[in-house]
Amino acid sequence: MLKFLAVVLLLAASFATGYYFGQRPVGTLQQTISDLQQALKDLSRNVLDTTMGIERDLRRRQGLIDAKSRLVQAKANVFERNFGDAAKELAEAVDALEAATKGGKSDEAGQAVRDLTGSLREVRLEITMGKSVPLKKLDEIQKRLDQLLNK
Repeated sequence: MLKFLAVVLLLAASFATGYYFGQRPVGTLQQTISDLQQALKDLSRNVLDTTMGIERDLRRRQGLIDAKSRLVQAKANVFERNFGDAAKELAEAVDALEAATKGGKSDEAGQAVRDLTGSLREVRLEITMGKSVPLKKLDEIQKRLDQLLNK
């Protein structure tokens, strides 16, 4: 008796389900599928944009850290009056900053990094020409680097 009741209940449920979907037009189902496909495309595009943004930010921060390391080493070389090595370290710091801004958006942070790169080039040129560079100028550049890293 219980099996018979279960079979009748199952038949009634399948009839009700068929009737329900039969009443709905086919276009509704196609529209639902189309909406789901569009939502999936938007979601994947957002994930890709976010991932690329994280990668750019990571590349920029790594370049800033490398440049700061090179700048600190250049300061030590200037303090020891080893100007040739200081110029090399500053050149490598410039290269690290250029690599950090390559392929990035030209936003406020990118412009600040480019300005900092120009300052490093000027200091390197002064050291290469044999002019004395005050450590205060290198300290100022290091502070600007720290500010960019803290953003």
